[in-house]
Amino acid sequence: MSISQEGTQTNSVIGAEHIEWVQQLTSRARTAMNAVLEGKDEAVGLSLIALLAGGHVLLEDVPGVGKTLLARAMGKVVDGSVRRIQFTPDLLPTDVVGVNLFNQETRHFEFRQGPVFANIVIADEINRASPKTQSAMLECMAEGQATIDGQTYQMPTPFIVVATQNPIDMEGTYALPEAQRDRFLTRISLGYPATSDEVDLLDNQIQNDPLESAAAVTNLEQITQARTIVRHVSASKALREYIVAILQASRNDPAILLGSSPRGGVHLLRAAKARAALSGRTFVTPDDVQALAPYILAHRIIPRDGDDSELAADLVGRVLARVPVSTNQ
Repeated sequence: MSISQEGTQTNSVIGAEHIEWVQQLTSRARTAMNAVLEGKDEAVGLSLIALLAGGHVLLEDVPGVGKTLLARAMGKVVDGSVRRIQFTPDLLPTDVVGVNLFNQETRHFEFRQGPVFANIVIADEINRASPKTQSAMLECMAEGQATIDGQTYQMPTPFIVVATQNPIDMEGTYALPEAQRDRFLTRISLGYPATSDEVDLLDNQIQNDPLESAAAVTNLEQITQARTIVRHVSASKALREYIVAILQASRNDPAILLGSSPRGGVHLLRAAKARAALSGRTFVTPDDVQALAPYILAHRIIPRDGDDSELAADLVGRVLARVPVSTNQ
């Protein structure tokens, strides 16, 4: 499925056939990932929205609930390269992005890529690395490139960082600064599985690795095409004004110390476009915005009563309830 050159200039060429193709592609990916993760359909759906929107994912939860498994499952079903970086206090920036090494035979320096050069990068326990090493990820996440000794190297396409952190064990960690959290399109909490899902998990994963049975159901080229289609999903001026009103309301709420950044609005619109496409529409509605706002904005705001994720989500919900929806959406 491709879009004509003319089609890249206007939304009008995005038709039902393009949206149906994206739906079928993501449905296959969602089914394949759900076969690996028991009872995590919501998290799987959000991670696929992030993939289509070109954003990065912050998975925040206790150990053992499937954070790394979700990232590996995504890599497998899209047939992309997956690299895992275990962040530790002694990890250096060069351990992430790579380093120039001197070749004794050629008498030249040669660049050896770090593990960040992959389609899907699992940044495991990212808050355990020093701020200097965390910041090395910033350029890669924000600009899709890394600069080493003055030379710029492009990340592969698509490129998505799935970072994990444990909100309970914070001893010896470096909390992600607001600037770095703002780089993530969404923050997802997997939570413990339901009782029936946990029973099935014990039955299915005692003897078998669920990833072994997962197979690629699409490829990187199709994911890139799907992203292009999603970008052309239309959003009316009234819809964009509605998003800005939500951002401004978050900045003016007396219970919120720091409101959402403009980047939060950009990410919210991108994610809403992806949700609209998955719902079979060529246009975004306020329902898309309202459904995704708690997942896109909560990690960008700081409540006055403490940096608590559940409180932040509640405050975003309160902001949504206060901002009126225009009848001209």
